[in-house]
Amino acid sequence: MLAEAVARPATVPSPDRPARPAPGVPAVSLEGAGVWLVVPCYKVRAHILQVIRRTPAWFEGIVCVDDACPDGSGDFIEAENTDPRVVVVRLPKNQGVGGATLAGYAEAARRGARVMVKVDGDDQMDLGYAAQLVAPILLGEADYAKGNRFTSISHLTTMPTVRVLGNAMLSFLAKLSTGYWNIFDPTNGYTAIEANVAKLVMQKRVSRRFFFETDLLYHLGTLRAVVRDVPMPARYADEVSNIRIGAIVGPFALRHVRNFAQRIVGQYFVRDFNAASLELVFGACFSLFGVAYALSYLANRVPGQAASAGIVMLAALPVILGVQFLLQAVNFDVLNVPSRPIHPYLAVLRELESEEAPA
Repeated sequence: MLAEAVARPATVPSPDRPARPAPGVPAVSLEGAGVWLVVPCYKVRAHILQVIRRTPAWFEGIVCVDDACPDGSGDFIEAENTDPRVVVVRLPKNQGVGGATLAGYAEAARRGARVMVKVDGDDQMDLGYAAQLVAPILLGEADYAKGNRFTSISHLTTMPTVRVLGNAMLSFLAKLSTGYWNIFDPTNGYTAIEANVAKLVMQKRVSRRFFFETDLLYHLGTLRAVVRDVPMPARYADEVSNIRIGAIVGPFALRHVRNFAQRIVGQYFVRDFNAASLELVFGACFSLFGVAYALSYLANRVPGQAASAGIVMLAALPVILGVQFLLQAVNFDVLNVPSRPIHPYLAVLRELESEEAPA
């Protein structure tokens, strides 16, 4: 397992020679890395204790967030749990998976967490992959890591076909609305985030309900945070989902459209103005002119009269040019995915602020 590979070297060093990392690879240990587990709890009494028992020993703490659970998850955990790492947070009002996760982030960060891993309380997520999520952050290669169940056909054997198709469609919409063209499976709730990045995210208006994971990616994009996909298989058992597919399709689509529009305006016309900005302007203008001219001609033409070559070109050429400009803008956007993690800078910034703070 990667947990063992990250935690200790592959070979046992001799007593007179200390262990050394491979050339070019920084020494990283999960022990003492300040990794905490955040578990939103809502109607998961049948599985939550199993999640706690399976939590690797290198996790320094476990925050279980009782999201106003009607089954009293918080009381149940305190009565039955024997793991001293567990901290129970109770929310007076149900806030959804997003609200519970953000509350867990806040509690873990307050207790000194440096990296926070989030899993659901229904035991769908294999904690054996937690080290693989944490490793890119500890290595300074990513600010946020998430699971991806679509890297291999074998990983999808237990996923219902409806979910496979739905996730594929949502993944493409998420690429458009978040700008992260290099990731897939955006609704995967098995994630890890660096604490300083999480503090910035908690200041934003992130969706508290089932759109949380995708909306979080959108807000991470506004911060230019680096996101990494981690391959892992899907796992389903006897857990019951609280999501009603029919009830979320419409709201999800509207929120994707909203985030896409906000991202394009913010990224290419507010925080920056570059080649893609010009391509978007010219592409939209040429395309709209060509379509408008064609519709105007069709509305006013004499019935039975064929359009001349000049009229056809005057309508078609702007559309062709406009589409080419827009395709170039999409290509620029695909290549504009964040590649430099921001959490090392944030960590230094907080250290400087703490040094400047009055004693």
